[in-house]
Formats: sequence, structure tokens, C-alpha cells
Amino acid sequence: MRRQLLRLWILCFLALVWILLWGDLSVANLVSGLVVALGITVLLPLPAVPVEGLLHPLSLLKLIVLVNYYLVLSSVQVAWLAIRPGPPPLVAVLRAHLALKSDLVLALAVNIFNLIPGSIVLEIDQTRRMLYLHVIDVGSEKSVQRFYRQVDQVERLLVAAFERDADWRPAAEQEADRA
Repeated sequence: MRRQLLRLWILCFLALVWILLWGDLSVANLVSGLVVALGITVLLPLPAVPVEGLLHPLSLLKLIVLVNYYLVLSSVQVAWLAIRPGPPPLVAVLRAHLALKSDLVLALAVNIFNLIPGSIVLEIDQTRRMLYLHVIDVGSEKSVQRFYRQVDQVERLLVAAFERDADWRPAAEQEADRA
């Protein structure tokens, strides 16, 4: 049932993208969008991604609010660094260890850090769960600690939203239960 709902969601999402690309909501665009979406999902299927935890909506909402806060705050900080007088800010590559279990949640974390201005993920060590990020403005210990605090907050909310220990079942266990 969950898999069928996911497929239906993907079809609807792709049809919506089709309609937005054409810029006109009409029956013809809706039908053609559904046909194109069906063709994409049948002819170019994505590999199954194991979903190993449960979604906790309240924690997800907290994560969304925090990420939006960081987007605004970082944008203002980067804008100030661009227009302030003086030498350019000191930049560095910092390493962050994330205790995330799922590759899907790790990919989400990477996308969050890439969206936040002032940092970009350069390398992912998937087995050790290490991210190497290029960070702007690391001229003081306070700035570096602020970055690590930000990583910790995002990681904690990702775990709370997707990977709570009480709800965690590795994909191998789920497959064995289905067999």
C-alpha cells in the first residue's frame, strides 16, 4: 500500500511539473503530463530506496523551520561579508561527522547544507559518515563553533524526524518480514 501511494505521488508530482513547464492548466496538459509521467516511471524506473524509519511530522516541521531560519540568517551574513569593508573573509574546509543511519537521510542532510549560503559539501565519506564542507568566514573560533552547532542541530532534527531508534528497522529486516 505504501509503495502504491508513493508511485501515485510521483505520478502526480511529475504531472504537476509538466503543467508548470507549459504554464497552462488545461485538461490536455494534465492528461499529457500524466502520460509523460507514466512513461518516465515505467521506462526509466529509479532503484528502490529503502525507507527504514518512520516520519515524525512535528519533528519534520521543526526541521523545516530551523532550515528556513538558517537560510535567512546565512543569506544576511554572506551579504554582509560581500559588502563590508576590509579583507575578504577567511575560508576553510571543515569536517563534520554525522551519526545518520540511512543513506537517504544522509543525502537529505547534504542537500540542506548545500542550500544554506556560506557552505557547500565538497566530499562525502559514506562509510564513515563524514562530510567535508567548504565554509565561508571561519576567521574566529566563535564562527567555527557556530558552524558545528548548526550541523549538530540539523543532524538532531533529522534523526528526530526520520531515524528515531524506537522506529528504526533496517531494510534487510523488513524484507525478511515480507518473505
